[in-house]
Amino acid sequence: MHIDHIRIVPIVLPFALAFPHALSKGLAAHNVVVEISAAGGQVVGYGEGAPRDFVTGETQASVCDTIARWASAPDFPWDVDAVDVIWRWVDGRADSRGHNAALCAVETALLDARAKVDAATLTSFFPQTASQSVVTYGAAVPLGRPAMVTRVCRVIAGMGIQRVKLKWGRDRHQNQEGIDAVKAILGPGSDIKVDVNGVWDRHSGLAHCRMIGRHGIKAVEQPLAPGDPDIGLLAEPFTSAGARLMADESVCTLAEAKQACGPQGYDMVNIRLSKCGGLRRCWQIIENCRRQGTAFQIGCQLGESGILSAAGRTLSLLCGDAVYHDGSYDAFLLKENITQNVSFGFGGKAGPLAGPGLGVHVDPRCLSRLSGPLPPLTICRP
Repeated sequence: MHIDHIRIVPIVLPFALAFPHALSKGLAAHNVVVEISAAGGQVVGYGEGAPRDFVTGETQASVCDTIARWASAPDFPWDVDAVDVIWRWVDGRADSRGHNAALCAVETALLDARAKVDAATLTSFFPQTASQSVVTYGAAVPLGRPAMVTRVCRVIAGMGIQRVKLKWGRDRHQNQEGIDAVKAILGPGSDIKVDVNGVWDRHSGLAHCRMIGRHGIKAVEQPLAPGDPDIGLLAEPFTSAGARLMADESVCTLAEAKQACGPQGYDMVNIRLSKCGGLRRCWQIIENCRRQGTAFQIGCQLGESGILSAAGRTLSLLCGDAVYHDGSYDAFLLKENITQNVSFGFGGKAGPLAGPGLGVHVDPRCLSRLSGPLPPLTICRP
């Protein structure tokens, strides 16, 4: 595969409704799309990164700069005869969270283009030992007042979904109102995990233990800030309350996964493509979890376009052993998209997408209309 040029396109995806959590107002997603043109334009591959400065420290501008620097370096894979060429290039990047959204965007675009040349899907590049034919996704509930939570939960109940992630914040009273609203609509049989986005301290975590146990919450995602040494003090109380401690922002690399998980820390990991640096880096973390006996879920960044949703579908289809799957929220969260609908159906069910590569078609007109605020950048083959 002979690559002719790379186009880097910052985009803004407005949400259909505000989706706030403890660290964001959730009004729109500022992502970066990478478009790779090969074989004289006969093959076009797409990738996407979702930089979040509170996760990896990246922004739209930093991702664009990183990708431009990589594409201008002598080792960039302008000729991709086999997938191993992509893997060697990815493995040559530092194991650092500071460029993971950029790496995800470039790697996905390269894989999408290479798979289209091979008339294959991205799943064919990975072992199939834990694959599944249907993914069952959960739904997400924003941080908000009971009226908002109730409205969202009615939609979730109407979709026949019982697994939800509820956003919590610092205010224990508001958190109690939120869980009460969820249980009132979804009932006692619902499978609920909560996501704190690292805004608690140890005292807040311990103060929520009784609420967690009383409502049968299955997992608490990122209760403390990354690197907070007090996480070990929550392990036993949360386990006694029946909840797993799930690392999210604390684990963006393989090295962080090895360090964060264990008896005195997290016992579950949320693996997200843009956060962890793309499919190959995510796969390495998943394999480490399997070896260590650490539970994991396949998650997403809120505000992914259909490109990242399709890539996430690939990873979920490969991981039937994941405890939870979050993602493919496109039709429910985005006001506009740049691809066809990649959302799940009734019961949260979704299968493989049709066609080679990612299985999505990017509409150039939508991509152009939603691009910004930074201008697109084209880098030609040297």
